[in-house]
Amino acid sequence: MFAYVQGELVFVGESTAVVDCKGVGYELGMSSTDLAKLPAIGDFVRVYTYLNVNENTGISLFGFLNPDDLAMFKLLITVSGIGPKGAQSILSVLPADVLRFAILSEDTKTIAKAPGIGAKTASKLVLELKDKISLQDAFEKRLQNKESTHVEQINQEANEDAVLALIALGYSKTEATRAVAAVPFEEGMSVDELLRQSLKHLSDVGRLPPL
Repeated sequence: MFAYVQGELVFVGESTAVVDCKGVGYELGMSSTDLAKLPAIGDFVRVYTYLNVNENTGISLFGFLNPDDLAMFKLLITVSGIGPKGAQSILSVLPADVLRFAILSEDTKTIAKAPGIGAKTASKLVLELKDKISLQDAFEKRLQNKESTHVEQINQEANEDAVLALIALGYSKTEATRAVAAVPFEEGMSVDELLRQSLKHLSDVGRLPPL
């Protein structure tokens, strides 16, 4: 339902973060590793999401800074006895790249280092997932992650530059961040184009440049 949310980071807690996307605040359950990597409050952020529906706990939205961690999360919750919080607990200790090789090498001791994951659960995880991961796929994913991390850094820098440009024009940081977040960002989009579309959005909502 939600591939990702992007917008202004407005809150970071012990296990959750809130992102303001066009005036709607999305509370996201996140691993401690991803929470530590979030930018400063008020900055732009994009978080990949998984919507979980449980008859006991209701509807929860889990967030990931790396789409590969999200893919691994989806794989982890297919293991009997591992729910969404358990999966995020594992990913808070072992990024998808590391976990993938730990599963292939049957390194249950490393997997069991995750909070709440004992030796028995780690063994079950290896047993149920080992045949679903190939060594070639593990190496390809590692290469893709390096490339995607570079692209994400470029995209993040472009967003930050556009926000700074809008602030220089007299808009508040909140207005600037929300305007940039409203633009569907495409890989390779220049800062000038991002700024042009952000200004168009501000004009469309009736917010003319400050005098």
